[in-house]
Amino acid sequence: MHVEPGKIVVEEVTDPVAIAKWRNRQQRADRNWSWFESHAAEIYDAHRGKCVCVAGEELFVADTGPEAFALAAAVHPEDDARLLLYIPWEKMERIYAPLRTVAPLL
Repeated sequence: MHVEPGKIVVEEVTDPVAIAKWRNRQQRADRNWSWFESHAAEIYDAHRGKCVCVAGEELFVADTGPEAFALAAAVHPEDDARLLLYIPWEKMERIYAPLRTVAPLL
């Protein structure tokens, strides 16, 4: 299927096998994210300026994202829900918010 840039396509998936596969992957992603959250403080303290990947609820650290991802994939090839993050050098407050366009009132 060809999708034009900027367009969103919504499909309803009804195949039970595809749904089960997605649910299993989501469970792995949730486990990796929970593991990361429970170890975030120590990860951020120890690995500033590095890329980290969590797979199989285990941490892999490298200088680049592809390197960290490859380390994780070599040990946990079955984990298709790996979490890849960059840990910034400096500690600072970050605000994540969606960008909004404000229309003028006429």
